Parts: sequence; C-alpha cells; structure tokens
Amino acid sequence: MRRLFPVTEETVTGASGGAVNAGGAGGSPGGGGAVDREWSLAELGAAYAYPERGNGGPGTWLRANMVSTLDGAAQHDGRSQPISSASDMRIFGTLRALADVVLVGAETVRQEGYRPARARAEFAEAREAAGQGEAAAIAVVSASLELDFSLPLFTSPLVPTLVLTGAAAAPDRVAAAEKAGARVVVAGDGMGVDPARAVQALAGLGHTRLLAEGGPRLLGQLVAAGVLDELCLTISPMLTVGDAQRISGGPSLAVPRRFELVSLLEEEGFLFSRYRRP
Repeated sequence: MRRLFPVTEETVTGASGGAVNAGGAGGSPGGGGAVDREWSLAELGAAYAYPERGNGGPGTWLRANMVSTLDGAAQHDGRSQPISSASDMRIFGTLRALADVVLVGAETVRQEGYRPARARAEFAEAREAAGQGEAAAIAVVSASLELDFSLPLFTSPLVPTLVLTGAAAAPDRVAAAEKAGARVVVAGDGMGVDPARAVQALAGLGHTRLLAEGGPRLLGQLVAAGVLDELCLTISPMLTVGDAQRISGGPSLAVPRRFELVSLLEEEGFLFSRYRRP
C-alpha cells in the first residue's frame, strides 16, 4: 500500500527510495509514503483516526465505509465481498476497531449475513485509553423489525446489539428483539428512523464515533439528512455491468453535496479514499 494524497516531501522521498515517515493521522504525512508495502494495523489506525474531540473538535463524527466498482456498482450478486480485496477488508476491520458503534440497514444484515464485531487484540490498548468497550456495538436500522433474532448478531455479541426503529414499530417485534437480548432504541415518531435523531440517540448512549456500513438506502438517508461527516470509499478496479445498486440510493438531492478529499491510498489498483464535508 502507498499514499498518493496528500502529496508531501515524505511521500516524494519515499517514492524515490529515501526515508519514509512511519505514521500519520487524518490525512497527515506518513503511513508509508509512496513506497508500496504492507502497512501495520497501527499505521492504518493512525491514518483513519477520528478527529480529536474537545477544544473545538466535533462532539460526534459519523463516517461511512463503502466500496464501488469502476462502473458504480456497490455489490455483485447482492454482496459487496466479490468486489472487495484483502486490504479493503483490513481497512474494514480497522474502521470497526476505531468506532463506538456500527450502523447498518436491516436489508444489509439479511444479505451480508452480519455477525457481531469482534475484539481485536491489536486495538485493545487504544480502545481502553479512549474509554471504549472491547468491540463496537452493531446498531441495526429497521422500521419493520423483520429480523432473524436467532442469529449470533443478536444472541452472542460481545456488546449488546442495538436496534434503531420508530415509535410505531409493532410491539410484538419490539418484544422479540428485546427477548433476544437486543436493546431497542426509538429514533423516529412513525414507522421509520429519523437519521438526525438516530445520531442524537446514539450520542446519548455514549457512542460518538459512528461508522455506517450501508446499505445504499441507509447511506442515502444519512446524506439527505445532512448528518454524514465523512465517506471512506474504496474504488475497486473492476467492472460488473448489470443493474447493481450504487453506494447510495433514494430521492435525488435538490443541490448535490460537496465533499473534500482528505487522503488517498492505493494497493494493487484499489484506491482507498477519504472525503469529508467542508
């Protein structure tokens, strides 16, 4: 893996065979420069660190992590794994290890066979220092609560799984979720979930480092509501054709939202980008 952006003296020096800076957070120099080599998990953790809280920093930060092919497909045969890579999955695991909670839509849980986030020994010390638990909680966004509550995601997580739903959710489904061990969080007045209220509700539970993993419908809702702070987008060097979904879906915005490039990494043709809203 090598850093392509931001371009710095260290990046250029690394490309010509000189000394390489060994770390960097939030798009800062380092993390291997332009030398193509395997990064350690510590380097990835530094490169994808959340913004510092306090002293004017954000109280909560919501980032999304998605993958897209060159022709805009977010999935192949209904799953993201075929368009991913080993390095993409290492970044996927790193982002989970940095987060307090992972938001995911109910359909993605069903399609991808979601499991609980696991504890990572490499991040244990950093999580303890940040006041985090062993692993991120998974927060499933669902209006209908038509979920299989016998799955390990609900029956055997390290941290109890959260279910975000609306106030009008069916009482029997709420009861089924709670019986399975999930914590039901109401974040909407009707059947659906209001994205802004979801962020507020999670922050109220102490979850301020938020990570959304899709699917496209959920990401579209977060973008439309103006609550997405950052997009970590892997661009896969593949073409799938077909009619697969894009990374976000839903009604078109009246005015497109502009994000700024923070960093760009590359390995074996895969591009790992980070964009933040200005």
